[in-house]
Amino acid sequence: RQGSGPAAGNNKTSGGKSKGEIPEDFDIDMEAPETEKAAVTIQSQFRKFQKKKRDEKS
Repeated sequence: RQGSGPAAGNNKTSGGKSKGEIPEDFDIDMEAPETEKAAVTIQSQFRKFQKKKRDEKS
């Protein structure tokens, strides 16, 4: 997805809170199977990205 995220200069956090803080209106069900599946998918893709980045350096 182009045009969003830190690379595009869109680094504002919601509500003006500092990075890492959970907003008061946080309503994601952390126990839901869909949430766990999404987290595993994101972690897997990030690990692949890290490995590729590490392999390019050597």
